[in-house]
Amino acid sequence: MAITQRRSKVKPTGGKLNKLRKKKKRDFGSDFIAIKLGDERRKTFKTLGGNSKARILEVENVNVTDPKTGKTKRTKILTVKDNPANPNFVRMNIITRGTTVETDLGLVKITSKPGQHGVMNGVLVK
Repeated sequence: MAITQRRSKVKPTGGKLNKLRKKKKRDFGSDFIAIKLGDERRKTFKTLGGNSKARILEVENVNVTDPKTGKTKRTKILTVKDNPANPNFVRMNIITRGTTVETDLGLVKITSKPGQHGVMNGVLVK
């Protein structure tokens, strides 16, 4: 069944709402894809208007920016330390936006959306 991002079919009082229109391609969303630690794997897919997005499936490196110096360095991810989206993601090493990961430089907070942007960026946390 397709994931749709439309208005609810039920009123706040519990009554039914009438359909406004048929389903459109722009109403559909996508499934959650868990980004795990491992060898780099990416997937591109088409969006509306002929554009494309890159989605990371597995990742092993992150672009780390040091806020004090403003320099960016690419380092290896060792493990996932904290994930505010779901505590179980820490055990499975799943990375989402806001995840804190351990790298060679120290703790890094992920600032990009890896499932949408296709790149893994983070900020060094002291």
